[in-house]
Amino acid sequence: MRLEHDGTTPERIGFLLVPGFSMMAFFAAVEPLRIANRVADRALYAWCLISADGQPVSASNGMTLMVDHAIDEVASLPCLAVCSGFSPEAQLSRSLIRWLHRLDRGGCVLGGLDTGGFLLAAAGLLEGARVTLHWESLPAFRERFPTIATSDELFELGPRRFSCAGGAAAMDMALAAIGHRHGSALAVAVSEQLIHDRIRSRGDQQRMSLARRLGTHKRRLIEAVALMERHLEEPLSLAEIAHRSGVSPRQLQRLFEQELNSSPRHWYLRLRLTRARQLLEDTQLDILSVGLACGFTSSSSFSRAFRGQFGVSPRWVRLGGCRT
Repeated sequence: MRLEHDGTTPERIGFLLVPGFSMMAFFAAVEPLRIANRVADRALYAWCLISADGQPVSASNGMTLMVDHAIDEVASLPCLAVCSGFSPEAQLSRSLIRWLHRLDRGGCVLGGLDTGGFLLAAAGLLEGARVTLHWESLPAFRERFPTIATSDELFELGPRRFSCAGGAAAMDMALAAIGHRHGSALAVAVSEQLIHDRIRSRGDQQRMSLARRLGTHKRRLIEAVALMERHLEEPLSLAEIAHRSGVSPRQLQRLFEQELNSSPRHWYLRLRLTRARQLLEDTQLDILSVGLACGFTSSSSFSRAFRGQFGVSPRWVRLGGCRT
């Protein structure tokens, strides 16, 4: 979404739909624009749907949308939002890269919804930008593109690049763009039409607090889980976690069993293996590199633990057997 637009209205926005895109993020971005037009009683925004070949595109939920154009039919755009879902880089072709670079040279503001940042980064179009993605995809993005600045904000709106965490965050980003361009009164009116009682700022948290996720307010336990989540690549010993949390190893064991119905060891292992599965699904890192990134010292130990947790091998997930 453009922060500044010097052209005549309606402001044109293209949505590139990549197979498996997030329907939720797409609609959350488009509906505020539609409602802004209705509330303002004039066409402030216009949009078109684009696919690589001009053919209909299926979203991750199985629904299919017709598009208006193939990429080779669109020579210029003021703004383009890349909408993708699982395995976004699998859809990146030379022709798509050339088209994105051509738009960029023409002054197009480029952005990504949900995992769209993966495509733009792989195309070499996010250097020097700050990008956010869905919290589940951020670790994989950071492993894949370590030189690109990232944040865990709801959205990022810059002069030439934008991104959002997907889901309802796309709505907040669209509302922020509407407010910046056409005033906060219009943004609030659109938000009320959407039964969206508060326009969240970019700095709002993507995830609910750890206390709410765990369903407990035991401070020592929350500190222990937070330490685990921060140290997945180089795991801490349970004795060190207990020490840093201000409890004994026995007290730590009791807290996990009473509050989470799990041992600290199993909880920590599940966190690491869940991160590994995300890396297998969202990056092209080889299996050994994924294991090392999640604290395993060998591919054999990683594979045994992974199969014990999920009932399938890392290779099976890498080949696409665990996508939903």
